[in-house]
Amino acid sequence: MKKLVLAVVAMFAMSTMVMADNDKPVQVNQLPAKAQTFLNTYFKDVKVALATQDTELFSKSYDVVFNTGDKVEFDKSGEWTEVRCRQTGVPAAIVPAQIAEYVKTTYPDAQILQIERDDRGGYEIKLSNRWEITFNKQMQVIDIDD
Repeated sequence: MKKLVLAVVAMFAMSTMVMADNDKPVQVNQLPAKAQTFLNTYFKDVKVALATQDTELFSKSYDVVFNTGDKVEFDKSGEWTEVRCRQTGVPAAIVPAQIAEYVKTTYPDAQILQIERDDRGGYEIKLSNRWEITFNKQMQVIDIDD
């Protein structure tokens, strides 16, 4: 019985390794409709260098890299999960108002270069002054790293 369980676990582990990190290039028009709308709204004039579909064991996501080096990640339904804009800062319209106000008040000379949304409704931002700030879903600061 132990050998059977061990064999099943080993087979599952091998299949997980084979399926994990399965990235394949896709065309922008193959992205979910929400992702396409997001790109047309906020990155209309930026050329896409590469779009990929990442298929993992129980999930699917999409990455779009622009020729400027900026990057947007989407979940399986096309909702953005991370936006990184190294030079220009993330589009102001996607930053929740409470976060934008906090940054404007606390770090008036800083720009939001990256924003990431987690599954629990929280956000993490990275600023041009190298600070990383985490907010919970009530938009309260819960962590600051330099």
